[in-house]
Amino acid sequence: MRSRFAAFVLMCTFLIGLEPGARALAAPQRPAGFLSSDAVLTFINGYRHKPEPYRLPLAVQATSRYGGLRDPESAGVFVGFIAGVIGANPDLAGDLIAKSFPINPEDDWAIVRAIAHSGLPDWKHLLAEHAFRMPSRRVMIEKFIDGSLPTLGATVARKPPSTTERIKRLFSGEKAQGPVVEWALDASPEVLDMLWGRFFATGDYGPVLRIVGMLPWSKDRDHVDRLTIGAMAKYTLASNSARDPKLLAMLKRSARHQPKETAEIVTEITEAADTMQLSAIRKEAIGAIEDLKRKGPGSKRDMLTAGRIGESAIALGCIGAAATGNVALGLPCVVGGAVTSAALRTWSAQ
Repeated sequence: MRSRFAAFVLMCTFLIGLEPGARALAAPQRPAGFLSSDAVLTFINGYRHKPEPYRLPLAVQATSRYGGLRDPESAGVFVGFIAGVIGANPDLAGDLIAKSFPINPEDDWAIVRAIAHSGLPDWKHLLAEHAFRMPSRRVMIEKFIDGSLPTLGATVARKPPSTTERIKRLFSGEKAQGPVVEWALDASPEVLDMLWGRFFATGDYGPVLRIVGMLPWSKDRDHVDRLTIGAMAKYTLASNSARDPKLLAMLKRSARHQPKETAEIVTEITEAADTMQLSAIRKEAIGAIEDLKRKGPGSKRDMLTAGRIGESAIALGCIGAAATGNVALGLPCVVGGAVTSAALRTWSAQ
């Protein structure tokens, strides 16, 4: 009896000694915060490999705190990333949004856009549900809900070709290509950044396929803005796929299903990524844009079009900065090693 009692006491002592450790294992740990803008960027770049949606609210708050949402034109990657995480976690979406507050009131536009661009079936309900947290964005919220502002995934019916286009096709023998619908949100450096943000959040093929669709513009010789977007799509695909084998494999597969012109550009990108020969693409892009700025559009010589380079100058600057990650230029366009077009220009000032 005495030996049994001693064994019982010994067992109780052992269990009591384990109790604090057991509690530590059972209790949910608080997600780690972000002590710098670089920490947020590293989180974003690695998220698709190790999703941690519960850390999104802290990332949003840190991004706001460090000024990453200050300029809508350079915050596209963050909006796309938030939208991607929310869209990939519908059961957590409401909670993730609620916990992302408080942020700087002037930055809550990013939450509005992220919800609208999330692709969730009930995004309008979600936006209305959280509108009270963003009272200064009432007009913006209403316009998204009534459809006045297009979302990243919305499409519209393609416009019928004009008489001039029909005549051109008749004499050139060109066949009408493409879907009967087109994206409601026009391509721009900001849209390019949002698509990269969604890819960082999900690793999905959809955003990549849409970026590939911008590649023919890399050969545009009439519009500086289109050429800039196409060049940035080309360079960012090359640079990111050189660092991400899965993305590189996606691009190689996509080439089989693209029109001939696009497939040739994709092949050029994948070869550059395979051999880490990215400087040629960067130099080609800068040279083409500068040439068009200097000479004007090939068909009209309309220098007013060239004047629009101001709208996309940030993306042009990023072509040079991204190759070296040179934040001294004021255009830090490398997200933890993954290049975006224009997303991070304000961060170097912090």
